Amino acid sequence: MRDTIPMLVGAAPFGIIFGALVMTLPGHDLGPWLGQLMSLIVFAGSSQFIAVGLVASHAALAVIWFTTLIVNGRHLLYAAALSARLSHLPLRWRAGLGLLLVDETFAVAVAYEQTHPGSPVAHWHFLGSGLAMYLNWQLFTAIGLLFGAAFPGLQSLGLDFAMVATFIAIVMPQVRVARFAAAALTAGALAYFWRHLPYQLGLLAAVLAGVAVGTVLTIWQQRKEAR
Repeated sequence: MRDTIPMLVGAAPFGIIFGALVMTLPGHDLGPWLGQLMSLIVFAGSSQFIAVGLVASHAALAVIWFTTLIVNGRHLLYAAALSARLSHLPLRWRAGLGLLLVDETFAVAVAYEQTHPGSPVAHWHFLGSGLAMYLNWQLFTAIGLLFGAAFPGLQSLGLDFAMVATFIAIVMPQVRVARFAAAALTAGALAYFWRHLPYQLGLLAAVLAGVAVGTVLTIWQQRKEAR
């Protein structure tokens, strides 16, 4: 939990803005209970924002489901990256950690593995980080739901930049290696150029392209070292 404190600070304004957005959604009365329920069972800020936006635009349920599925597709990559470290755990452990696996907890888990390779308590560290993020998200969602209606312009104050700064902090330690930097630059550039594709497909395609670049460069380096 202590290792996750910087991530908690970055996520807090994001949670408040989400709660405020739910309460000020024009033409819809989702109610605070539904907004809190979404944070409890979805626990994925980006897809929650997108889902609420699609509800506001009267999108069909299938469109909402598909779009949020695409956005959360990156969690499959996170899980694959951690699977070797957690595959020895029983299903109940892996399912619980899967619920708590978000961008921030993934970054904390990877950093812990780098400083404590092969630690027998890595899953407990992951659990502490995940619970800290989960409780933090619920608390600040509730604050936004309770007080967001009193500040209808809250989402226009730029508080969401805290989450952008958090993602920068997640990515930068990883790009010290050339192949990781190439993967990040590829994904970032393509995500920008493909940002207008429908249903956030540009994001998923950019991620896959970044993974492909990183994989090719990793294989090339391994072959070079084997010579």
